[in-house]
Amino acid sequence: MTLDDLTLDITESIDVKADIGDVFRSVLHRLGKGFANERGESLQMTLEEWPGGRWFRDRGNGIGHLWGQVQVIKPPVLLELNGPMFMSYPALNHLEVKLEQRPGETRVNLRHRAIGFIDPAHRQGVTAGWRHILEAIAQESLPRAGAQRT
Repeated sequence: MTLDDLTLDITESIDVKADIGDVFRSVLHRLGKGFANERGESLQMTLEEWPGGRWFRDRGNGIGHLWGQVQVIKPPVLLELNGPMFMSYPALNHLEVKLEQRPGETRVNLRHRAIGFIDPAHRQGVTAGWRHILEAIAQESLPRAGAQRT
């Protein structure tokens, strides 16, 4: 096994023609109650919006999965989450979502880094999954305006 086999470093960005506050609220929603897969099915996520808050999937009847904790929350510019995320094996993940207000738009930068025994299927699917989430954030922030992925 090489270091590349044990690490993951994904960066995705999107420009949203909306105010930074609206975009940040959409980030919180889309990583919490509004977290859905590409088929639009809810993942039943909860994001407790404070330092140390849990980020977890609640499937009901005592069934759930801890994805992580809020490491940093600094509205409306930064959210950092860390934990196992969707990986039910030895791995540590860090998700950073930074927002930057620009003239007429907000740039959202997402970086997901992980170290551990990363499943090849997760490695393949994670980029498309985060791209889907960013596009949903853009659509929710301003439903009538388009967004340009970079």
